[in-house]
Amino acid sequence: MATQQNAVDLVDGDVVRQFARAAVLAALIGVLGAIQIPYPLSPAPITLQVLFVFLAGLVLGPVWGTASITLYLAAGAVGAPVFSGWEAGLGPLLGQTGGFLWSYPLAAGLIGLLVHRGTDLRDPASVPLPIVVGALVAGTLLIYTMGAGYAAWLLALEPWEAIAVFALPFIPAELLKMAAAIAIVTSGRIEPVQS
Repeated sequence: MATQQNAVDLVDGDVVRQFARAAVLAALIGVLGAIQIPYPLSPAPITLQVLFVFLAGLVLGPVWGTASITLYLAAGAVGAPVFSGWEAGLGPLLGQTGGFLWSYPLAAGLIGLLVHRGTDLRDPASVPLPIVVGALVAGTLLIYTMGAGYAAWLLALEPWEAIAVFALPFIPAELLKMAAAIAIVTSGRIEPVQS
């Protein structure tokens, strides 16, 4: 009996590093994003998930940032307790805050596209601050449009009601998360990986 031997091409080192970063970021959002701070002004708690969506786009770019957040959602969907309040499964993805979760990969991709100006990565610390801030604002608007829009549809709310409950109360927290993301990427502690 003869055995067949074929050569295997090795995966490029940059791809391995980017995948590893995506996996680490997905794990971090799962661990820290599951911690929730009750917020009396809304049925949704404050979490650190959006901070990691920002970092995914800023650090990993549009391709790997989107992949990282998609990996996070997939882990939660199959039963890993990574969603707010250590929840798992399809319930959080289909519940009243599911629109926020579904928006995360899109927001990471949008932020990455705006900051990196395409799929080739550049050091986010070298990007002019107005571009970074504009990208984070655009990502936040996408998140809250999808999140509040889905909640309005699911709960039969008027658009202004959904915005008042699911968006406006969180603006101060989002501003702090934007500042934290900018501080992290401009600190020089995150080494960019060129694609």
